[in-house]
Amino acid sequence: MNESRSDLYLGLVHWPIKDKAGSIICTNVTNFDVHDIARASRTYGVKQYHIINKVPEQQMFVSRLVEHWTLGTGARYNPMRKTALGIVKPFGTLEESLASFEQQPLVIATSARSREGVKSIGFADLRKRLWDPQRAEQPLFLIFGTGFGLADSIYEHCDLLLEPIRGDSMDDYRHLSVRSAVSICLDRLLGAW
Repeated sequence: MNESRSDLYLGLVHWPIKDKAGSIICTNVTNFDVHDIARASRTYGVKQYHIINKVPEQQMFVSRLVEHWTLGTGARYNPMRKTALGIVKPFGTLEESLASFEQQPLVIATSARSREGVKSIGFADLRKRLWDPQRAEQPLFLIFGTGFGLADSIYEHCDLLLEPIRGDSMDDYRHLSVRSAVSICLDRLLGAW
């Protein structure tokens, strides 16, 4: 598996997101989520990493951060960071993100919990699909939520739901940071093991 899956895209949704009480909120973009997820995405051959947040100031924050590391002094200071941050694209909504694709992607949501109404797919089946040489060249868009999960309206745009990550805790604990979840998913789907 040494050829890149250049048709895999990743999205991090900050709006609309649920909070602990189930209300719809917009979460803040963190510096760590931009850097760490971009670096993991670049390591595993993801074509683009979309950060979705409706707040203009948050989009500007992402743009300034990317500009610093791809065009500014950061690009000269750390060229490897430049290649990772070069795949980051900010968008206001999931609809805007989807409209940026030349071809309609297969949208695959992630969640820590199972969900009714969206066809699910396991890691093994999605991995097999990703690496099938006969697979149509339709882009795959793997989306992650922040806060306490994606709002119900996001699932209307999803074709599949990736099975939840399960570890080996006695009480089925599954509250990972999004950065950890992204890294685990990318390794399970694209890792050369």
